[in-house]
Amino acid sequence: MAGNTEQKTARKKLLAHLMAKPAGPACNLNCDYCFYLEKEALFPGGSRGRMSDEVLEAYIRKAAEYQAVPELLYAWQGGEPTLMGIDFFRKAVELEKRHAGGRRVVNTLQTNGILLDDEWCRFLAGNKFLVGLSLDGPKDIHDRYRKDRRGEPTFDRVLRAVDRLKEHGVEFNVLACVTRESAKRPLDIYRFFKKQGVRFIQFTPVVERMPDSECDRLGLKLGLPAAIDAGDEPNVTLWSVKPEDYGDFLIGVFDEWVRNDIGSVFIMNLEWLIGAWMGMPPASCFLSERCGQAVIVEHNGDVYSCDHFVYPQYRLGNILTEDPGEMIESEKQLRFGAVKEEALPKYCRECDVLFACRGECPKHRFLKTPDGEPGLNYLCAGYRNFFNYVRPYLDAIVQTIRMGYPADKVMELVRKGKI
Repeated sequence: MAGNTEQKTARKKLLAHLMAKPAGPACNLNCDYCFYLEKEALFPGGSRGRMSDEVLEAYIRKAAEYQAVPELLYAWQGGEPTLMGIDFFRKAVELEKRHAGGRRVVNTLQTNGILLDDEWCRFLAGNKFLVGLSLDGPKDIHDRYRKDRRGEPTFDRVLRAVDRLKEHGVEFNVLACVTRESAKRPLDIYRFFKKQGVRFIQFTPVVERMPDSECDRLGLKLGLPAAIDAGDEPNVTLWSVKPEDYGDFLIGVFDEWVRNDIGSVFIMNLEWLIGAWMGMPPASCFLSERCGQAVIVEHNGDVYSCDHFVYPQYRLGNILTEDPGEMIESEKQLRFGAVKEEALPKYCRECDVLFACRGECPKHRFLKTPDGEPGLNYLCAGYRNFFNYVRPYLDAIVQTIRMGYPADKVMELVRKGKI
């Protein structure tokens, strides 16, 4: 029994991940669709919150102690983490080296890019940070919702950040949010990224619910995630992508990629899907059977179940006073993760592409199935269309890989109309 317990604990440690938000929800932008900016209402001090040296040291040390892996990963998000200043991250890197115990350390930084000057880029390159840059597409698409605190557009400044990152040799990918409007322009967006020399892309659907009385009580402007308050109607914001349009968007991008760009452009959405087709463990939490292994460490040290569930009822404790293992392996967090699988409606359990989506993120499960059962993902219709469309292509890609050939061989077959 003891051996089984040790094996179980080690498995959890291999999977668990603590992501830090050193500036909390503070940001130098005021994007219309941002789901995190409003979290200022949940923390004393609001946007003035910053991670102290004490919290920083506790986060780095305890994350290193908990992660029983040969490579330590530290992820920095926000809000906007670069608001902390470059000296904060210099200190973080020194602490990581001190507590790594000889292990390799990897840092990721998700940023809007506004503050990335040459000094920042030299630091990021020198310390081998992997940067995720928020960029939604061409100027008119990006500037529609991504404005600064003065209401000014940000596209030109972000594009300068792209140039600096490339100039200094910083590894980066682009995170593009897909809205109701941009979903109708998949090729404009995808070809724009290719023109800019972006080789790694992730598309994220924007889905935000309208607020209700509970949101008013908490001082929030957006609706709560489905697992907190599941309503009967898909009452979403005007910028939220429509399910079928999101599926069509992915199909449009896929059609271009499968004919021209396999092996040269890496779209995380497709990489994850190919992995699912091959029966590999999911690389992203929202495609896992269960979730709960990626927790959030806020600027004040508070730990929450998930990036999308930073609400009082999902607080697990504080990194200063509590052990991350005890929080991640607590009954409360295990229950949070198990609900993702256990609450799937029958309609999903009987779906022939369940293996590919696993019901996606619980945050989006606020529709009812055709037979009236709650818990259907808002994006279900789009995902089903997309998965069924790409099925013959992915079958061919998987077969090609298993035969020992590079996946890009499939492009020739597609162009010749053999798939």
